[in-house]
Order: sequence, then structure tokens, then C-alpha cells
Amino acid sequence: MIPNPIRRVLSSIADNNVRALLMGGQACILYGAAEFSRDTDLAILASPANLKRLKAALADLQASVIAVPGFEPQYLRAGHAVHFRCQDPEAVGMRIDVMTKMRGVAPFARLWARRTTMELAYGLRCEVMALPDLVAAKKTQRDKDWPMVRRLLEAHYFQNRENASAAQVRFWFRELRTPELLVECAMKWPAARRTETGKRPLLLHAQSGEGTKLEAALQAEEEAVRRADARYWAPLKAELERLRHRPLKP
Repeated sequence: MIPNPIRRVLSSIADNNVRALLMGGQACILYGAAEFSRDTDLAILASPANLKRLKAALADLQASVIAVPGFEPQYLRAGHAVHFRCQDPEAVGMRIDVMTKMRGVAPFARLWARRTTMELAYGLRCEVMALPDLVAAKKTQRDKDWPMVRRLLEAHYFQNRENASAAQVRFWFRELRTPELLVECAMKWPAARRTETGKRPLLLHAQSGEGTKLEAALQAEEEAVRRADARYWAPLKAELERLRHRPLKP
């Protein structure tokens, strides 16, 4: 169950009609791939009207900016995260991170169109980033994200493999990071494996059951994504360094 402080945050977001999608660790909990997360991460629409609604929700939560950059649209649109800390008694100490642009992730309009709506306790409805988009958002250079990506995909596979749709099978061939499950998929859906191998050549090792080669190929794939994420963040980190020498705006 989502802890009370998180529910307080999500209730304020919903009550103020903020167009936002839950992502990060809390979304992973809802998808069955995590047990605990300290923060609330949100993908938001960075339109003037929606940012105004978000400001109202943050005021309700007594949340203020705790790091650079400040809460300004240009930083969100450039790809920065803006970080807040709540002081509301029901969510005291809760950190909220908001973003609107992420490497390798679709624009917000598409994220919103394919979102997952989940019913939480006490009748609270929560708009959650769709699993494929959450997986894409989690592919970063951070060590902690890759085990989570693997667990997200494993949970989805075990929940759906008995009655899998063609779209789900394609998704698993493109994204699964567990060698044993890729081999299992290759045996169970050989036609789909042949179709997807052109997009992901390491599936050839899944077909032949070469676990050692498959593991090495998966590691190489991960390292390539980590390097791409580092390149993406290099100019953003440089901008953050410049901003740290300027007064923080609320």
C-alpha cells in the first residue's frame, strides 16, 4: 500500500487537477517491482496553466524548492528536474521531483495518452506512467536504476506470460534483461523472435540458448545506454554548476 505521505501528495495533485504522471520508485511499487521509495517523482505538462495548478498543489503541501534549478519553465523544458520538500504535517519531509523532458522518453502528450490509471486506497485515483515509458525513463547511468528495470520487466512478464498479447511479446523481446526469460521467450514465440532480432541482435543468443554470450551482450547494451545518458546530461550538469553560483529562486 502507498504510505500516507505519498497519498497526501497524490491527493493534492489530483485535487488541483494537475496533469502529472507518477513515475520513479513509487510507480515501480505500483507495478510490483519495488517495496519502498522515499520520494515522489512526477512527469508533468509544462504548460502555463498546468504549472499554475502545480504551484497551487505545492502551496497546499507547503513545499518549497530545495536545490537548483529554481521552479521555472525553461529549466523543465531543457530537461532538468526541479526538487521540492514538503512541510505539510501529513507529508512532512517528503521530497517531490518534477520533470517534463527525459532522454529516450516520449513527449508528455504521448505519455499522457497511454498512461495507466490506478485505483489506490480510499478511492484515490492515480495517473501512472505506462510501464514501457517507465522502463525507458529508468534507463540512466545510475547503478540503482538497472536492477529496477530488470525487476519491472520480470514482474510484467510473470504477470502476463500465460495470456500474452502480441504487443506484450514484442515488448519483452525488445526490453527483457533476464537471460533465462529471453531464452524462454525465444522457445515459446520463435516467429516473434525472428521478427525482433533485426532490432535487437542479441536475440540470436537467446535462440541458441547461449547464456554466457547473452549475458555479455546485455551488459554491453546497458553500458551503451549509460554512455548515452552521460552524454545527454553533460551540458545539463554544466548548467547546474553555473546555477549553483546564482541566488535560488522559489
